[in-house]
Amino acid sequence: MNDWSWDCNPSQEYITDGLPPGVVAEVERLVTELAALGNEAPKVGRPIDREGGLREFDILGGRGFISFLAAPRRECVYIRDITWYG
Repeated sequence: MNDWSWDCNPSQEYITDGLPPGVVAEVERLVTELAALGNEAPKVGRPIDREGGLREFDILGGRGFISFLAAPRRECVYIRDITWYG
C-alpha cells in the first residue's frame, strides 16, 4: 500500500464538464488504479519511450484518452484533461 492519491488540475468541474457520467466514473476508476501504482505511475501510458512528464492513457476501448501527470514528489496523479470522442 502506498500514500499516493489523485486530483484534478484544473478543477474536476472544468475537466468533466459535459462528459457522460459513465465516462467520469471510468476515469475515476482508472486514476485510482494509477495512484495505487505509486512510483510506477510515471511509466504508464504514452509516450512509451520515456517516463515522466505529461502522459496519455486510452479509455473505454480507445473512444477517448486521459492526459495525466504523475508527480512522485507530491505522491499524486493529476488529471489534466479528458478527451472523449463519444
